[in-house]
Amino acid sequence: MVGPVSILVKKVVENLTQPNYSCSQVTTCVSEDGGLKDFWIPDYILLSESRVNKPSYIPASPVVVFVNSRSGGQLGGELLISYQTLLNKNQVFDLSENAPNKVLRELYCNIEKLKRSGDSLAPEIQRRLRVIVAGGDGTAGWILGAIADLNLAQPPPVATVPLGTGNNLPYAFGWGKKNPGTDVKSVKMFLDQVRHAKEMKVDSWHVLMRMKVPRDGVPYLELPHAFHEVQRVSQSDALDQEGYRTFRGGFWNYFSMGMDAQVSYGFHKERKLHPEKFKNQAANQSAYAKLTLSQGWFWASLSHPSSSNIAQLAKIWIMRKPGHWEVLSVPPTIRSIICLNLPSFSGGLNPWGIPSRRRLRVKEWTHPYVDDGFLEVVGFRNAWHGAVLYAPSGHGTRLAQARGIRFEFHKGATDHTFMRMDGEPWKQPLPKENDTVTIEISCFGQVKILATGNYPSKSVNDPSTPRTPNDNEHDSDDEEVYEDRGKFGAASSFKLPEDFHISQVS
Repeated sequence: MVGPVSILVKKVVENLTQPNYSCSQVTTCVSEDGGLKDFWIPDYILLSESRVNKPSYIPASPVVVFVNSRSGGQLGGELLISYQTLLNKNQVFDLSENAPNKVLRELYCNIEKLKRSGDSLAPEIQRRLRVIVAGGDGTAGWILGAIADLNLAQPPPVATVPLGTGNNLPYAFGWGKKNPGTDVKSVKMFLDQVRHAKEMKVDSWHVLMRMKVPRDGVPYLELPHAFHEVQRVSQSDALDQEGYRTFRGGFWNYFSMGMDAQVSYGFHKERKLHPEKFKNQAANQSAYAKLTLSQGWFWASLSHPSSSNIAQLAKIWIMRKPGHWEVLSVPPTIRSIICLNLPSFSGGLNPWGIPSRRRLRVKEWTHPYVDDGFLEVVGFRNAWHGAVLYAPSGHGTRLAQARGIRFEFHKGATDHTFMRMDGEPWKQPLPKENDTVTIEISCFGQVKILATGNYPSKSVNDPSTPRTPNDNEHDSDDEEVYEDRGKFGAASSFKLPEDFHISQVS
């Protein structure tokens, strides 16, 4: 917004957020249902140099809001204005201007300082604090990573506003996958949901990547912001001593490699070059569809060499039991591999599905939980294979459940592949000489995420979660059944839903 309208909004926000206020002086403190005061954080908690001016109440659900103003076309900017209008502008942050790790570090340092001085409100804010993040899956992962890196004794739970294209993480916890309303009324409704949402613990997955890179070659890698370089893992580490460089990152939803990551990379690259073409979720989905078709993933065996298939790209180890690594056998036709922590991928689909009781027993698998320390590993051959997820019992090729995964890449017929973590893709260089690229994934603590309504994510500690499938739940016991069926829709009882969009099979 520019011109007189933006000036008016700025003045309204400033009037609403003057540090010298009381509940009766600020009109936004009062509403029919008890008011926005339940979410309000006073300036002296947020800003270390502000004058202490305690309100006469303790907010029931104080929030800090992060908005990616560049997400969802114009929706991000509109949502930012609505939150700043309703709340203290100092508790609402535009991620294009404020780094979340810095914001949270300063907030918690100030809270600790106030607690030591005997302030009675600061510990209550810390205990009740909730974080709202509005953006795509990558933005949500960014905030979760910033919270995890702080190593807080009381980390705040996070609610996610679906402003991206796939919105897999919000969908997994009941916040939906369609872009929300951005008006003040919609924001009030969302805040009320946040106040009553349920806390869930979710596994954090640590990714360690080591490879040879020239000292000036990091920009060329185009790694997502979830990765950063670290010093030697160990003084005795042979790879570090030979000039390898180490990068650390993390994810909460999925890590993937192959065709799905390549489509996502093409989408992100095109959006960066031509942002004017990506103004809303429908336009983004259309772009995904075109990329899936143009890259030839519906006819992958004709369009792509077998040298880019997963089994020829990497040797993969999995850890089923602590300390015990074994080689994972990957079918030769698999072109995409997904390491899944949440039951939501490619627009809310579940690649793992619901294995039958017999399958669980034979494979020694468990029901997939978001906090059990296991990843579900699934493979896909092509985009048609992905469309099978729309069948009532559809799923990808289930490969394993694992406590840890290690990929090892050596010199081969191709010099790169594509990878993706929680919606953030990158082009990964592969060895050209006799060196090695290694990626190791392991469970590393947990974060808290807020869930609302009916959500597909399940906790191992929730007594209401089913431990095994019901007897009447159907699932194909033959994991290779889809390997033998080349026709789209050949799965039994296959039916496309009315809201099916071709972009969601990428």
